[in-house]
Amino acid sequence: MNLKKYLVRALHRLQKGPGYTYKELLVWYCDNTNTHGPKRIIKEGPKKKLIWFFLTLLFASLVFWQWGILINTYLSYNVTSSLSIGFKTMKFPAVTICNANPFKYSEVKPLLKELDRLIEAALERILQPGNSSENLSPPLDLELWNQIPLVLIDEHDKDNPIILDIFETNQTAVGNETALDSETTKKYKLAVKLCSHQGSDNCTYRNFSSAAQAVTEWYILQSTSILSKVPLQERIRMGYQAEDMILACLYGAEPCNYKNFTQIYHPDHGNCYIFNWGMDEEALNSSNPGAEFGLKLILDISQQDYIPYLSSAAGARLMLHQQKSFPFLKDQGIYAMAGTETSIGVVVDELERMGYPYSDCTMNGTDVPVQNLYSQYNTSYSIQACLRSCFQNHMVEICGCGHYMFPLPEGVSYCNNEDNPGWAYCYSSLRSSIKQRQICIDSCKETCNDTQYKMTISMADWPSEASEDWIFHILSYERDMSTNVTLDRNGIIKLNIYFQEYNYRTISESAATTIVWLLSNLGGQFGFWMGGSVLCLIEFGEIIIDSLWITVINVIGWCKGLKQRRARARYPDAPPTVSELVEAHTNLGFQHEATGAVPRAKELPPEPGTPPPNYDSLRVRPLDTPGPDSDTE
Repeated sequence: MNLKKYLVRALHRLQKGPGYTYKELLVWYCDNTNTHGPKRIIKEGPKKKLIWFFLTLLFASLVFWQWGILINTYLSYNVTSSLSIGFKTMKFPAVTICNANPFKYSEVKPLLKELDRLIEAALERILQPGNSSENLSPPLDLELWNQIPLVLIDEHDKDNPIILDIFETNQTAVGNETALDSETTKKYKLAVKLCSHQGSDNCTYRNFSSAAQAVTEWYILQSTSILSKVPLQERIRMGYQAEDMILACLYGAEPCNYKNFTQIYHPDHGNCYIFNWGMDEEALNSSNPGAEFGLKLILDISQQDYIPYLSSAAGARLMLHQQKSFPFLKDQGIYAMAGTETSIGVVVDELERMGYPYSDCTMNGTDVPVQNLYSQYNTSYSIQACLRSCFQNHMVEICGCGHYMFPLPEGVSYCNNEDNPGWAYCYSSLRSSIKQRQICIDSCKETCNDTQYKMTISMADWPSEASEDWIFHILSYERDMSTNVTLDRNGIIKLNIYFQEYNYRTISESAATTIVWLLSNLGGQFGFWMGGSVLCLIEFGEIIIDSLWITVINVIGWCKGLKQRRARARYPDAPPTVSELVEAHTNLGFQHEATGAVPRAKELPPEPGTPPPNYDSLRVRPLDTPGPDSDTE
């Protein structure tokens, strides 16, 4: 029953409204609110009333302005970084080692023989212009040269550059015959000519400040085309094998050998070997900090078997990274020089980023709209893998083939000069495209959690002159079972990798603004400028609701009035009253009696056996005349 009464009262209030006009409601609010200012507006005199109205309006505006700033600051989702230092037993990092030279020259020489003859003849014509290489036997493979040629270019006049082909005796340029002589080669710079297809005029020239850079770039492009057609297993065979490269291994006090390393093929460096990758076995922990508890290696890089025009640097390329992550040595690797002992002290930094909406990082790469081509190695997501996968996907889409340095999507082949004559032009254009680079940067995301290894590197000559004789004898015997010395200082590297300390640094992000911070500041501003609280906001909400009710009632009343006005417009005369209707009916009865006219009802066909009706009994009589069946006194 109480519920029914409450609902009835609520319906009644909804129908009739709060019972105030807007003015009465505003006066009631100002008189009863706990917010400072409105009371003074209605209680003071005219002058003070105006002053208090202005002050209240000003401070209310300041409150809303401050609230806007605070809400905007909260919605920007800023973060603060904090640094904490911890101490614990840590996992030893995965260590990837590669040779700076990807293949043994003795193994790959048959494939690169014609390429080497071309570059040697080109360098001879550049450095010794008077000597001719036209009568070489067998003749040079100029078809291979013309696919990606080296040219001499003079760009002093940008609008009309002079270009000379190295293997042409003279070249017509801007109406003059220019011979390839010593004076010409001094003025010209070496450049790589890239065309959309052979014989096309749609060409671009990659200029270099030094001929050494141009030769290296040209050789990389040509060798990439040749090696891309070689099967993977054959490329692995032509690289440096673990048993030949890793001569000695010691982890802490435990001996190890090349069998403790996992082999992967890296396009930049050939065969690479990873220690403690954690793919098949549990990752190793480091028992103590210091060089005695780290990883010690002795490597042979066989520098005498380097490819002369492909690898201009000699040494070992190595990188420290997390378990189950792919090593991108070209970006994050370091070199260890031959003939030295390199000591690498490691300090661990752990990065913890906040996810959406505070940053656009990813936990495992599943929300990144780029197909990760490095997932075939069963490695974890990284932004380097994403950027390279993005570039390779664009390369396949635009050029119709994949670059040799990156993994391939399914059903795609590597680019080469025979099947894809314009691939180098397409690749160079794509690599220098800022738009393509920005698309990949926008598509890829940083990982939310990352571990970085900060290295302190020191080097010393190794072995010393006093000890090199017996060390080389022992290492040569252990590797080749030979009493002769087969190793020398130019190929030997010693590595020491260890934790400097067990203190690790954690750089973590936290929200600079929280909901508690927002509410506290909103209330502080409201209380400072207006002397209000949450209850004052509830009072303000109440007057808003009452105002809405008044508005609804006014709208309903306006609609009713509009309906009545439309009805009056349709019937301009007033409707008859009851007495007027009775009088009209009486007058109608007398008229029928005088004329003898009897109104007849609508005749229906009689039913069979029914006598015809008597219409005389239907005569209309005055209202005060008794009928035949009425009772008389």
